Amino acid sequence: MPTAAHRIAIGLTGGVASGKSTAARAFEALHPGCVIDADLAARAVVEPGSEGLAAVVDAFGGEVLDASGSLDRAALRQRVFADADARRRLEAILHPRIRAWMREHAEAATTPYVVLDIPLLAEGGGRASWSLLDRVLVIDVPVVVQRARLLARDGVDEALAERMIGAQATRAERLALADDVLVNLGSPDDLAAAVARLDARYRR
Repeated sequence: MPTAAHRIAIGLTGGVASGKSTAARAFEALHPGCVIDADLAARAVVEPGSEGLAAVVDAFGGEVLDASGSLDRAALRQRVFADADARRRLEAILHPRIRAWMREHAEAATTPYVVLDIPLLAEGGGRASWSLLDRVLVIDVPVVVQRARLLARDGVDEALAERMIGAQATRAERLALADDVLVNLGSPDDLAAAVARLDARYRR
């Protein structure tokens, strides 16, 4: 078993409806505890009583809290959605804390390697913002497949699907970060088999 100092850290990313979450579940099935989830980190760093929540309230006011004292995510989204400066202020508060939380959990893991599930890796500064990453794995599909999956999976209309895809980094921007690419055009079982092949490489 590699030590924490030598355990590799893989950044897992992919566009909406690419199958990134399916890939993360496949890694987790192989090595329970190996996946460190950025979305979970984002919730953890603003739990009631945390420094992160206090910093958000200091920046945006008490109206971003709900009646229980927890972060009202819908209210905060309204504040930052159409205000680029506010969004940058929020990111400056959250992103360093999210990275620190993920680093701490990666270092505490006892699995052969760790997979940092980072949906917005390309949008959040790429590898320059994530110095702990040894490799980046992109789950890749053509945009036409993303669109079709969104229409079928989420029941959204074409206009919303286009906005969801357009709000993220481009396919080319994600692929430019990649050390490894899994093109996910088959079934979930096909993707799990591809993850298993990568697992053998990562363990070596």
